[in-house]
Amino acid sequence: MKKTFLLLLLVVVVLGCKESKQTFVKDTTHEKKIDALISKMTLEEKIGQTNLRGVSSRAKSLPENLKEAVKKGNVGAFLNIMNLDYVDELQRLAVEESPNGIPLIFGRDVIHGFKTIFPIPLGLAATWNAQIVEKTSEISAFEASAAGIRWTFAPMLDIARDSRWGRVAESPGEDPYLATILGAAYVKGFQGEDLSNPFRMAASAKHYIGYGAAIGGRDYNTVNLNEPLLRNVYLPPFKAAVDAGSATVMSAFNEINGIPATGNKYLLKDVLRDELHFDGFVVSDWDSVIEMVSHGFASDEKHSAELAAKAGLDMEMTSQAYENHLKELIEEKKVTIEELNEFVRNILRVKFRLGLFENPYRNKEHTGNFYAENHIKEAKKAAIESTVLLKNKNSILPISEKTNVAIIGPLANAPHEQLGTWAFDGEKEHTNTPLDAYQKANANFKFAKGVDYSRDKSKKGFKEAIDIAKKSDVILFFGGEEAILSGEAHSRANMDLPGIQEELIHELAKTGKPIVLIIMAGRPITITNIIDETEAVLMAWHPGTMGGEALYEIINGIKAPEGRLPVSWPKTAGQLPYFYNHKNTGRPADSVTFIPIDKIPVAAWQSSLGNKSHYLDAGFTPHFPFGYGLSYTTFRYSDLTISKDNINFSEDLEVKFSLTNTGTKDGKEITQLYIQDIVGSITRPIKELKRFQHVFLKKGETKEVSFKISSKDLEFVNHKIVKAAEEGQFNLWVGPNAAQGLKTSFTLKNK
Repeated sequence: MKKTFLLLLLVVVVLGCKESKQTFVKDTTHEKKIDALISKMTLEEKIGQTNLRGVSSRAKSLPENLKEAVKKGNVGAFLNIMNLDYVDELQRLAVEESPNGIPLIFGRDVIHGFKTIFPIPLGLAATWNAQIVEKTSEISAFEASAAGIRWTFAPMLDIARDSRWGRVAESPGEDPYLATILGAAYVKGFQGEDLSNPFRMAASAKHYIGYGAAIGGRDYNTVNLNEPLLRNVYLPPFKAAVDAGSATVMSAFNEINGIPATGNKYLLKDVLRDELHFDGFVVSDWDSVIEMVSHGFASDEKHSAELAAKAGLDMEMTSQAYENHLKELIEEKKVTIEELNEFVRNILRVKFRLGLFENPYRNKEHTGNFYAENHIKEAKKAAIESTVLLKNKNSILPISEKTNVAIIGPLANAPHEQLGTWAFDGEKEHTNTPLDAYQKANANFKFAKGVDYSRDKSKKGFKEAIDIAKKSDVILFFGGEEAILSGEAHSRANMDLPGIQEELIHELAKTGKPIVLIIMAGRPITITNIIDETEAVLMAWHPGTMGGEALYEIINGIKAPEGRLPVSWPKTAGQLPYFYNHKNTGRPADSVTFIPIDKIPVAAWQSSLGNKSHYLDAGFTPHFPFGYGLSYTTFRYSDLTISKDNINFSEDLEVKFSLTNTGTKDGKEITQLYIQDIVGSITRPIKELKRFQHVFLKKGETKEVSFKISSKDLEFVNHKIVKAAEEGQFNLWVGPNAAQGLKTSFTLKNK
């Protein structure tokens, strides 16, 4: 056991882990105006601010009772109002006819684009590029604000370690460090430097917290997280978003350790407010207040309202527990007027920061420049940088533009599916598919779907596909999942290609023509059954509006794939949950002693296989590790050095190594630095990502790459809920992914 170096953490508050951080400075002018407003508001108007309402996007008129509620000041915000006349009318009623003229906020799920759709968030995470995330979020806000939308229910910051979970598509992946970098970039992109800028919108860091840890990857399922795991893995992205100024936070659907997040006082008050110093407002997820009844945590709707209010939930999405019961709960002294005033204060603070009191109406001259040239350019760039090259046997890619190709598969020309999940406002008419790109280039190709859609089980298209394959030089198979197969409530137990896509690939392989598999999906797809029949594999995720041209340019060598996996890619769904930063266990598996199922002798002695932590039929490694991604060139890592073998708690460690482009093409490598705390007061992961860097090298070029880390990077929350670094020895790797690289060691000492 190492000594824990506590520094200033000797005084620990029992309720949580405390550490120094930047606190937000409240605008005193706003605070005075807020207090003045609250002093004039009736109880009903205060409750009204906590109500988030909506109407069907297909509604042909605004219900009179809804308009009347706005006039009375009984609604604080709306979601999914996409009729611009309705937006204008509702805001006019709120500002000009309600008692105190408090403006409304209009929200929408603008997750990875509004009209111009970018790769799904898991695809954006595969860029490992904060600048791309920030820029695409800025464009999303610019387009959406033309529709009066000043609040997005994004970014989703749930760490996802199980790709069966449908919402892995919306996640930043499995690693907390990468998620913190990208989470801050999302907030900055959506909100900018000045939230009152009418072309920006408030972010909502969601789903607070642990939603991605649902048992079995089944959406909405139970979550059990011990405190160190919660704080070391799941909390950091939310802390980063709050530090970046996220205006709002959304509570999660799930329960955590027996208490639903929406009614969890410890998480919403003690951690989010007291520790992270969040001063925006917390909104529930859709109906998650009243779903506490189904959880078995609340007895009825009224009890749900009480539990949510006592936990510190400011605004209720869609359900009406607050509207129906807060007044009575206050009269019964189960909820205090001071608690309600605090909810209203938090909501009004965001409205002031959005500039809605000065400029409540949407700018009717702001068109959003939908599909503008620079928006399309960024969409294509994001799609290129998110695409991950998983296999490239004999460097079959890139191919010549003159190559005679057979374009086959259900995702080759599926404009709606290509946009991915949570693309409510994207328009398939503007999608550029791979078939579109090949037609535009007047390339040498023939096209046959083979199957009509990803789940199709009809073989009626097999013959045509096989016929064109026989006449081609290369088969480009665009397979994967439809958009509906990932996202909320769309978890899968089997992660193979759906339908009979695998069977079609087996038949195409019989032609003897090389197959390049291009996957469009919302999650990693298990391809163990077919990978040996392919020469190359590209993971394009659901790439958005410009996925077609992006893939055309990658396949034909105009651009190179630049993505790296933000999640470990399993061999089979039975390995899940799988994540690179797992613990060692007392019996870690190794390649020397592992005996796969097909090599076990008949009638083998029970203990003859070594008794290690593995699966007999899947081993102990993923198909592709976290951080993995090939390029059209190759790189060599060499000459790893560190500035000192021993550092103290006030010193930096400088890490240097040489990176050489050993291939025949210019290219970019994403170098990654991992650390292992070998012995800890609680067991530590086998590796943790601590730094990464994009390095461009011309062919034959060598550059020295450097990283700097300190004891701050070695801190973790221990079993006493104290965040600190501990003395001892650490392993350090630099390399292209979590499974490969150069290794050295150093020691952290008190003096």
